Amino acid sequence: MSRYQPYPSYKPSGVQWFGDIPNNWQVLRNKMLFEQTKEVVGSRSDEYTLLSLSKKGVIVRDLENAQGKFPAEFDTYQIVKPNDLVFCLFDIDETPRTVGLSSNTGMITGAYTVFKSKANIDPGYVHYYYLHIDSFKGLKPFYSGLRKTIRPDAFLNIEMPCPSAKEQTAIANFLDRETAKIDTLIEKQLRLIELLKEKRQAVISHAVTRGLDPNVKMKDSGVEWLGEVPEHWGIKKLKYNLHLQTLKVTIDGHNVIALENIESQSGKYVPTESSYQGEDVEFKAGDILFGKLRPYLAKVYRCNSNGVAFGDLLTYRPTDQFDSSFAFYSLLSEAFIRIVDSSTYGAKMPRASSEFINEMLLATPPLLEQIAIAEHLDIQTAKIDTLIEKANRAIELLRERRTALISAAVTGKIDVRGNR
Repeated sequence: MSRYQPYPSYKPSGVQWFGDIPNNWQVLRNKMLFEQTKEVVGSRSDEYTLLSLSKKGVIVRDLENAQGKFPAEFDTYQIVKPNDLVFCLFDIDETPRTVGLSSNTGMITGAYTVFKSKANIDPGYVHYYYLHIDSFKGLKPFYSGLRKTIRPDAFLNIEMPCPSAKEQTAIANFLDRETAKIDTLIEKQLRLIELLKEKRQAVISHAVTRGLDPNVKMKDSGVEWLGEVPEHWGIKKLKYNLHLQTLKVTIDGHNVIALENIESQSGKYVPTESSYQGEDVEFKAGDILFGKLRPYLAKVYRCNSNGVAFGDLLTYRPTDQFDSSFAFYSLLSEAFIRIVDSSTYGAKMPRASSEFINEMLLATPPLLEQIAIAEHLDIQTAKIDTLIEKANRAIELLRERRTALISAAVTGKIDVRGNR
């Protein structure tokens, strides 16, 4: 923030958690800035676009490729117009986003509360101020009840700092411009991560089906999705390389791995605070866990200890002639996952059958070559993973900067009136 100057002078706000505010700012209650509006669509719901409040703000819902539940009819939904403020004033602790500024005319569920700005109040400034409040769950002191709800009348009595109308617009315009720059950088990093993940998959797929010697003589595998493989490699059904484990043990006292503990595509362990009860399939160090539930087929894990595989995971134990790490990469290969995905069945929770997977054909090099390929992939994927981690860290820093910039501008810590 060193490039921005503070205001010339400050005064006590009179509100303890605000601290000092610029000398020319006021502290006003929300009811002086905006008012609730609740116009229901009634029988005209087919005339309105369906909107929703998401992490990205107020967005248009895609009814063609809809996810989530929808009511039988939308008659009780309320009309939202451009520049209306949409608030989620319930489940304050859990909701990922409390506020959104609509840029569309549409309809939204009556569970949300819609406000319209009064004259000389810039809705963009109010929106950014409550994004700042969102960043530290600042509405928590105001909710009540099991649903952690703030009633609209109580919300309208909450105080917020307020500059002049002209200054509100200057702050909103500044943040529109600066956050757009940051968002562009974030999108570039996200795209870089996707390209790195694609490269990772390509490196794995090539190595487990072509090997490491570019000059090796090739042969037709006889398997469409495998294509050509090195001439000296074998082709075996998965069940002859990996034995499906079915022995169940009680979870108590065991290390438990569930789908949520496996990072998609990388196979890394992700710790969670979930607790599990009952019994499920036992695994041992070196076993391979494969997520059979779509869209988690790319969740493959090589076990480095003993434990229990919980839920929709298949547990495979490599034979003496099939290296565990090579098996891990083989099941992570893009073509293998694509073929298994095409076999999934079930409408609500599509899953692959172990019978189908057991019959899948795998390229099977000699054991020493399997080990060499796996060691090569360990090195290559580690390099790519390091680049992905750097990109993720860059995104984290950019998001922190975005949050800090919004907070500084809407609380008067920096003076942005001269920034154009």
